[in-house]
Amino acid sequence: MTYNEAEKIADAIASVIDWADEVVVVDSFSSDGTDAIARELGARVEQIPFRTFGQIRNAAIAACRFAWIFSLDADERCTDAAAAEIQAVVANPEFDAYFIPRRNWYLGRWVRHGGWYPDYRQPQLFRRGAITFDESAEVHEEYTIHGTTGHLTQEIIQFPFKDIEQMIHKMQRYSTLGAEKYVRQGRRGGILKGLLHGLWGFFRLYVLKLGFLDGRAGFIIALGNFEGTFYRYAKLAARQQGWLCKPPADPTADGAGYSGTLVKSEERSSS
Repeated sequence: MTYNEAEKIADAIASVIDWADEVVVVDSFSSDGTDAIARELGARVEQIPFRTFGQIRNAAIAACRFAWIFSLDADERCTDAAAAEIQAVVANPEFDAYFIPRRNWYLGRWVRHGGWYPDYRQPQLFRRGAITFDESAEVHEEYTIHGTTGHLTQEIIQFPFKDIEQMIHKMQRYSTLGAEKYVRQGRRGGILKGLLHGLWGFFRLYVLKLGFLDGRAGFIIALGNFEGTFYRYAKLAARQQGWLCKPPADPTADGAGYSGTLVKSEERSSS
């Protein structure tokens, strides 16, 4: 699954192209040449409009033609050891779907704590038809497994963000999608609620899950979790309480959307 992943897609494809029967890249009309890079490396590209992560994952599964599917995001790399284990498992499967451990590299170091190691997401190796995703989920998509599950032992690698700016960009996007998900679920937003949930998230990752042992990376990951959680609830409250409405025509009037003292232009310029 890709959208403007030109910086990452080549290494992801290179990690599987020599042993996979086919490599399918499901792109949502990237504008940075991601699709051209993928085709040049031998992948088949399917262009599918993005609606939700669950919808795009189901579409990706439908686009595959073989009995077993290995799901790899653009920021992930399959290691030689994981490739060998995957091929051995597919040749003699014991389960219908497998979780695969991930090791993350961020801010110049491997992340070993804070819930990021071993970092399992949904099963990434599965028999066709063994997993379906909830298409209503805007983000953090839920899934149903039709069969049995096991765990592989060999890691794949993830490079989730090239820098802090990219992490903030993703936090911004995911907090908006998360607020939309909460609207659909009937949850209520609020500043205090966002602050409490955010602080708990920071404490859980940085203290309880020992994120502080990862130094700068652990702190920024926990801080990013705090910010994403806080803004998710703040954006939800903004939608529910109409914070996005235009200010009153008379900026000196009290009322929704404005309160405070008008500062004259000459006072503002001298301050």
